[in-house]
Amino acid sequence: MTSNEPTAGRQGFGIDVGGSGVKGAVVDLDTGQIIGERFRLDTPQPATPEAVTTTVAEVVRHFGWTGPLGVTYPGVVVDGVVQTAANVDSSWIGTRVAELMSTALDGQQVTVLNDADAAGLAEQRYGAGRNRDGVVVLLTFGTGIGSAVIHNGMLLPNTEFGHIEVEGKEAEHRAAASVRERKGWGYRKWTKQVT
Repeated sequence: MTSNEPTAGRQGFGIDVGGSGVKGAVVDLDTGQIIGERFRLDTPQPATPEAVTTTVAEVVRHFGWTGPLGVTYPGVVVDGVVQTAANVDSSWIGTRVAELMSTALDGQQVTVLNDADAAGLAEQRYGAGRNRDGVVVLLTFGTGIGSAVIHNGMLLPNTEFGHIEVEGKEAEHRAAASVRERKGWGYRKWTKQVT
């Protein structure tokens, strides 16, 4: 599918770079719904900028997407520059990720945002946070724990609640979905760790 095929709604393309997988899908920008199936490849190990960018390009090419795309990254991103790399290779720090990926994708426009911030903005626009005043908080549970905080419609970027220490250990090392899976916990036991 390409960005110039006729459809019922405006389309965008999103890539989520995670600690264990790189996922991509075409999204209806009017409804927030995924169009068709998402496509996933394992995050390469080591998860260096170059290796992950190659994987991102494979996902984009799988769909034949030629338009602009959004990429979410599992860490702090300020003005397109990666500041942290908790669940990917530390060589990401200082990487101008949008420029790197745009070059690998023959000049396609790439916008990069913290993964949980993107989820929070989507929840505000399409989900439970829609038309809400005050504070909206969203937590994501995967390889790590991500967070988004929106106050009166404005994103407070890069909050990274998963890195708050709880009893001497980062919260995501106690309660991320990856911890639940690794320890074989059921949801009841996992919920106690989360709360």
